[in-house]
Amino acid sequence: MTLIDGLQYANWSEKVFRQMRAGGVDAVHATITYHETFRETVLNIEAWNRWFEQFPDLIFQGRTAADVDLARETGRTAIFFGSQNPSCIEDDIGLVEVLHTLGLRFMQLTYNNQSLLASGCYEAEDTGLTRMGKAVVAEMNRVGLVVDMSHSGERSTLAAIDHSTRPIAITHANPASWHPALRNKSDTVLRALAESGGMLGFSIYPHHLKGGSACTLAEFCQMIARTAELMGVGRIGIGTDLCQDQPDSVVAWMRNGRWTKDTDFGEGSAAAPGFPPMPDWFQDNRHFGAIAAGLADVGFDTGEVAQIMGGNWRAFFEASFGRKAT
Repeated sequence: MTLIDGLQYANWSEKVFRQMRAGGVDAVHATITYHETFRETVLNIEAWNRWFEQFPDLIFQGRTAADVDLARETGRTAIFFGSQNPSCIEDDIGLVEVLHTLGLRFMQLTYNNQSLLASGCYEAEDTGLTRMGKAVVAEMNRVGLVVDMSHSGERSTLAAIDHSTRPIAITHANPASWHPALRNKSDTVLRALAESGGMLGFSIYPHHLKGGSACTLAEFCQMIARTAELMGVGRIGIGTDLCQDQPDSVVAWMRNGRWTKDTDFGEGSAAAPGFPPMPDWFQDNRHFGAIAAGLADVGFDTGEVAQIMGGNWRAFFEASFGRKAT
């Protein structure tokens, strides 16, 4: 069974890489940048290049869907780069192609706030895609950079689905009908996503879960089963949003960046601004087997479990990462 995680933002280390191997994780979409400029993002890629040099028996950079197969064949984990905000392209559409050449395969059009491209889910007014947003989506479609709307507002997300000529992804979120976090998505969005051929990755980040850290595996898998009825089994996967070993200080960078002098904890609270504890059934990359078992317990057959645990992401990678045929 192919095992792919649609989103992680861990404090990367040899320990984490070895846990990926212990858990049989074939591929991970790894956030490499949030609010960083282009040059700062390149420095983050340099850091990843050093890790690839240090741990070639554990990880390597993934660029195509075939690298998922190579990872399985060689007992390693393919790392696919992603950005959670378009800061890395600054105001230069030409950097879309440059970053794709450097290995970026996913880019969110916004992270909670209004960007040059679209509105985030924390804005009071969602204006949809901007003029630059429409142009950037077209360029992302052309080069094979996936449009990710995980932190975007509803109107902007629906506009991206409508404007994009290739299926988009919501790599880490859950249905708002299950848990009404601002980051979770309405049934309207999920239905449109599925009908357009897009992908949803279910998040295990506690702020996205009903009951938070106390959410049970059964509740999580029952939510997946209900969403499968809405979207179809072929349009869903896992996107844990695992932030393993990150210090609480990183939350300030994720939420605040450089856009405010105040403290904005977004999905957290002022009383508890740090990372919440993960549910006891998923602590790190060694615990994907619990999810697979939980999916079987709620009625998914062996083939459907394999689709959700990675097969669907593998097919999406195949269709998404190359240049658009002309």
